[in-house]
Amino acid sequence: MSEPVDSARLSVEHETLYTYNHAVDQAQHIACLRPLSDAGQHLDVFDMSVSPVPTQHSTRRDSHGNSRAYFALHAAHSQLRVMARSQVTVSSRYKGLDPAKGPTCAEVRQWLSYRAHAAFQPASEYLYASPYVPCLSALREYGLASLRDDRPLAEAAIELMSRIHEDFKYAPASTDISTPVLDVFLQRKGVCQDFAHLMLGCLRACGLAGRYVSGYLLTLPPPGQAPLVGADASHAWVSVWVPALGLDRAEDWLDLDPTNDCVPDIHHVRVAHGRDFGDVTPLRGVIRGGGSHTLRVRVTTRLLSEEAMGAPWA
Repeated sequence: MSEPVDSARLSVEHETLYTYNHAVDQAQHIACLRPLSDAGQHLDVFDMSVSPVPTQHSTRRDSHGNSRAYFALHAAHSQLRVMARSQVTVSSRYKGLDPAKGPTCAEVRQWLSYRAHAAFQPASEYLYASPYVPCLSALREYGLASLRDDRPLAEAAIELMSRIHEDFKYAPASTDISTPVLDVFLQRKGVCQDFAHLMLGCLRACGLAGRYVSGYLLTLPPPGQAPLVGADASHAWVSVWVPALGLDRAEDWLDLDPTNDCVPDIHHVRVAHGRDFGDVTPLRGVIRGGGSHTLRVRVTTRLLSEEAMGAPWA
């Protein structure tokens, strides 16, 4: 019997192409495409190219610890192409996880509650409603069926994840980013970002902290078939604050993927985390001119083979 794999080295190519009906005179953009580097994941190489070449560019960290690239285009252009290439070593963060151990839901709620003169708990930033995750009584009722006071939080959160996976249908093109989470809850279908927002709404409505995670998922082709270049997509899941789990690489956060009903491991690449999708949008900006546009996004995630990459664009 083979030993479980403890780590994997993955490569990701993420291409975004905007084509405009009319020339864009000027543009300012923010990209959030550089994977995180922390106790459970090491960014080995990152390269981001922009065409046309930006007039100005810079990189900085946001308040959530994510890397953001800012770039400006001051010359007329009819297309914008952004290509991000990454090589990442992902380690197993939850090896040895016992969901039945750790603090109960009631204990974590107490730690997150306001106490005069107590030290600020950074996780409390992910306790409240946000633009894409309102606090709704329907989500509180749904969440409390799992998140009961006396249950270990890790165990209860995993059950909540599994219920969402069971009760909601994955249906591409059934929603878009503007679809309210209540509509997703009522129609019982959506995509990964909807299920992440839904689970966050349940956690927060029940007094628990959760953050939205953007990234990529390695999907393996059927036996005997080659991977399809560009056929993958960005992915989204959640991270629940569960202190005292006793796992060094987890850093008090338990990642859960309700779309796939799994605890993310070495096939998930984390790019950024925040309150919701709005904090981690891969590419956004403001343009002058352009008229209407078409958008094409191609993502390829694979187990890394020997291949050369250029120097990082930072």
